[in-house]
Amino acid sequence: TAGVRVPNAGFIPADREGVTICDATSAVFAQQMDWPKLDVLTYSWQKNMGGEAAHGMIILSPRAVERLESYSPPWPMPKIFRMTRGGSLDETLFEGFTINTPSLMCAEDHLDTLNWVKAQGGLQWMHDRADSNAQVLWDWMDRTDWIDNLAEKQNERSNTGVCMKIVDPRVTALPKDKQAAFANQIVKLLGDENVAYDFGSHRAAPAGFRIWASGLIEKSDLEALIPWLEWAFETVAAEGL
Repeated sequence: TAGVRVPNAGFIPADREGVTICDATSAVFAQQMDWPKLDVLTYSWQKNMGGEAAHGMIILSPRAVERLESYSPPWPMPKIFRMTRGGSLDETLFEGFTINTPSLMCAEDHLDTLNWVKAQGGLQWMHDRADSNAQVLWDWMDRTDWIDNLAEKQNERSNTGVCMKIVDPRVTALPKDKQAAFANQIVKLLGDENVAYDFGSHRAAPAGFRIWASGLIEKSDLEALIPWLEWAFETVAAEGL
């Protein structure tokens, strides 16, 4: 949403008493996970693996399992969150037993993606590829005066969802709704040209763009996108500024 990430897990105490829960939806397969600091980690098949958005994964540490086995909430729990049976972890959930029948086509698609990543070079290959892809966009923003990174601190910038804001003074002088309309017009123009789709910034963010840069993306595609962005900006600016 904002193009940011937590740069590291150094703020999580190694001797913590609680359980650390991490939503790593846009991070897994793009950056290192500090596993000793994470107890419950979730991610989807969708983001960095290009799979079905409705399916997700959960990884539990021994500390998280101990918490599940030692605490029973006093309120009813949805079935999908019931991971214990008779006071112990229901390990069948992690051995192929399903709560409901999932789409086997989606499962096979995910397995195919994992095999593809392994054949290309594995996890580090995906990490390096995301870094390289994001750098293409970061370098472009550094040398372009009308666009800037929404994430101002360099070490907090995400290498997957790269978020940008339009900073041209002719645009920032406009009312907020007009700024958004300007950015949306650029998105529409490139969509009409079959160049890029649905890359507008989040509705709560400043007028700009949100471009995916994970290891699923070819670096050459991002390099090819940049001249189109520049053309679209100049075209829309000439028409409305």
